[in-house]
Amino acid sequence: MSTTTNTRRNSSGLARDLEILELLAGEDAQGEAGLGVTAIATATGRDKGAISRALATLGHFGFVERIEESRTYRLGPRIFAMASRSAETALTQRIRPALRQIALATGETSHLCVLRGGNVLTIASELSPHQIRTNGWEGVTTSAWRTPSGRVLLSDWDAASITRWYGEHGTDAPVLDDDPRAMYPILDEPTHERVLVRDLESLLAQVTLIRQQGFALSDEELESGVVAASAPIRDFTGHVIAAINVSGPRSRMASRLHQLGVYVAESADRLSTHLGFTPSAN
Repeated sequence: MSTTTNTRRNSSGLARDLEILELLAGEDAQGEAGLGVTAIATATGRDKGAISRALATLGHFGFVERIEESRTYRLGPRIFAMASRSAETALTQRIRPALRQIALATGETSHLCVLRGGNVLTIASELSPHQIRTNGWEGVTTSAWRTPSGRVLLSDWDAASITRWYGEHGTDAPVLDDDPRAMYPILDEPTHERVLVRDLESLLAQVTLIRQQGFALSDEELESGVVAASAPIRDFTGHVIAAINVSGPRSRMASRLHQLGVYVAESADRLSTHLGFTPSAN
């Protein structure tokens, strides 16, 4: 009897907390930069003291945050972090078969990448069938401006946003999380003439080119002896949410790098369509 009663009480409390989160995710909260205790109490028909206690608990765990200037509440960072991880897990599950097909069709290693601050995170890889190949980089991060995937992930940003981002992250060295799998030496400061991005101006130029041709290329800009092509994956709103990347040895791929870029762009477009994107939404 006691166990049943406690279960119902806990379930009821959870439902009430979820009701608060639903309110804070609604248009009223967005339009007014959050909701106050009184507004939440009125909407839920609950006592203001109970709402304050619930908000304190939710705030402790990062599910809501208080806006000091207005003394209102909005959804907290943990909600968005959980949503992001969930979305990326679902994205990986949907795209993994396509990554495998791309790896088989090109004969090179394919990757699914997302942006993490100033870095690109590889969340899935499918290996090339060749013995000599680039390795899978799942869970590994690299400086975004140094990679074609990073530039692709920035390609739907406006110039002002990219400028601010580059001011914070543009001097970052490659971040590899001490991953031991890399077969090819990482280049700290490549100086050869094939380096496409050296500063903000060249980054903005590359982003413009990506928008025009639909893909980005890299020729030994991050790893010695490695070339790569990358293209954007868009969601139903037209926003770039991930990038497909294909990389391999320069000795095998240099002569067909542009052709590879076209193929990767076509593959990314098909994946975007499956996610609900149409050209008119961009």
